[in-house]
Amino acid sequence: MMLALLAQEGGAAFVTMLVIVVVVIGLTALVFAFNYGTLWLKALLAGAHVGIFEIIGMRLRGVNPRVIVDSRIMVTKAGMPVKTVELETHYLAGGNVISVVRALIAASKARMDLTFNQACAIDLAGRNVLEAVRTSVNPKVIDCPEPVGGRDTVAAVARDGIQLRAKARVTVRANLERLVGGATEETIIARVGEGIVTTIGSSETYKVVLENPDIISRRVLEKGLDAGTAFEIVSIDIADVDVGENIGAKLQADQAEADKRVAQALAERRRAMAVAREQEMSALVAENRAKVVLAEAEVPKAIAQAFREGNLGIMDYYALKNIQADTGMRKAIGGGAEQGDSSSG
Repeated sequence: MMLALLAQEGGAAFVTMLVIVVVVIGLTALVFAFNYGTLWLKALLAGAHVGIFEIIGMRLRGVNPRVIVDSRIMVTKAGMPVKTVELETHYLAGGNVISVVRALIAASKARMDLTFNQACAIDLAGRNVLEAVRTSVNPKVIDCPEPVGGRDTVAAVARDGIQLRAKARVTVRANLERLVGGATEETIIARVGEGIVTTIGSSETYKVVLENPDIISRRVLEKGLDAGTAFEIVSIDIADVDVGENIGAKLQADQAEADKRVAQALAERRRAMAVAREQEMSALVAENRAKVVLAEAEVPKAIAQAFREGNLGIMDYYALKNIQADTGMRKAIGGGAEQGDSSSG
């Protein structure tokens, strides 16, 4: 009886375990069907077959199956021969699969020659491939210079010295063949700005540019500024041209002021040299006067020496004194006569 009871209890436990296993398997199948079966059925009904095991493999490889299935459905509906493995490869490479597929569809509708590999290369290069296709179909307008750069116009000076400030709008179309490795919009803006400066600078007068602003557009377009860039320039339109400062006159005034300062410095230098020369001559005159005084001081010494040596007698000395007195008197009389003549005159 004990054995029968144990058999009944063991059978109940087995049945319970069996029910649990069946429930677990059922829940697993339900979750599996909800996660993968829905995608498989969705692809099947859309005519873009993706195997159930392919979907499971995507999940195991870290690929989002929903992105691949949705992309596969879009390319299939658009009639493009893109395989599931190609979409998955681009996803694993870090690309934006949805953006690439939408770009391919947009290019196909616009009858543009864009392959899947080109679109993937553009996307992996960091470009927005969908935006590039849209720009290729619908050209965009770029302001030159960019307002965000802090300048609203490009300033240049004509040959007559008048400054002109110009603002241009460049219409560009994306060149899909040169999008990988091609220069960006900043290069276009820089080249157009350089062309504006060159054109205005080579004009004889500012009036020529004001009368014919399209001369800037023609000359800039002739330079082929879109070479090596990811865009094709459709047109360059001069939005505004304003007259700025008279740079030539300002530079001439500055040069004249500089020349004036140089001349003043040279004149001050010459004046200083003249003053120094005058002081030198005054010192030289004083020096010569001192020499004369010294020479006059030697005369009494010479007379005394002549007395001692017997070369000069007392009568000779008195005769010399008389001559000096007569000479002094004559000078005094002559000076008084000259003063009288000048006073009478």
